[in-house]
Amino acid sequence: MSQYETLCRRIIEEGQWVSNARTGIRCLTVINADLTYDVANNAFPLVTTRKCFYKAAIAELLGYLRGYDNAAQFRAIGCNTWNANANENQAWLNNPARKGEDDMGRVYGVQGRRWQKPDGGNLDQLKKIVDNLSAGIDDRGEILTFYNPGEFHLGCLRPCMHTHTFSLLGDTLYLTSYMRSCDVPLGLTFNMPQCFVLLALVAQITGHKPGKVFHKIVNAHIYENQLHLMQEEQLKRTPFSAPSLWINPKITSLEDIETWVSTDDFRVENYEYHPAIAYPFAV
Repeated sequence: MSQYETLCRRIIEEGQWVSNARTGIRCLTVINADLTYDVANNAFPLVTTRKCFYKAAIAELLGYLRGYDNAAQFRAIGCNTWNANANENQAWLNNPARKGEDDMGRVYGVQGRRWQKPDGGNLDQLKKIVDNLSAGIDDRGEILTFYNPGEFHLGCLRPCMHTHTFSLLGDTLYLTSYMRSCDVPLGLTFNMPQCFVLLALVAQITGHKPGKVFHKIVNAHIYENQLHLMQEEQLKRTPFSAPSLWINPKITSLEDIETWVSTDDFRVENYEYHPAIAYPFAV
């Protein structure tokens, strides 16, 4: 919470106003932010100054790891965050690549699990990483990236959290996650627990101890229509201590994640929080 609040206050005190062509709403913006999450000691980075719906964040991550490309698939596992971008983004609605209602196109997990190769085949980035780490291999290229500029026109949204690099030191696994753009009041409250869960899960299924997540954000911003709520409500609340996360120990393989794992296999313990705040979402 101290890292999160420090970033919010930095944006308010140091940020510059930037116009946003996609949403039509100005953003108060800073460049470069670094956050660290201690997975080894199970300090789950869930914001406590407002209620956060961690199961939706975990559901979204599961959808990415499975390579989902349809908002209905995400809804089925408890995540509604893709409904607007799939069905209300006018540029995507006008895109001839869109296949119909709820289609998201080739975004996020599609690239991670089915990156198109020049020969017409697919590259499964995540499987390569899991196979290598399970064998104790870190080739300094254990990289999962969703960022494919050649296919931006085939999806409803460029990835914000776009690349995850896994690093193995002895029996401890680390994760460095990169974001090009971050909606701090809304998006970051999803992204922080997702990074934590990603490292914890991959460490568990590859037989390693989790270390830390290093979360790097390039453009961190608060939308103009979110600023009052952040200043006058959330930042005036006193944070609670970090909760911890239980993950079902029966999850032991990538196939488990692909086939039967659900949000019921994750449980946050000792989560104290203030009431929810209805921040507006910019499509």
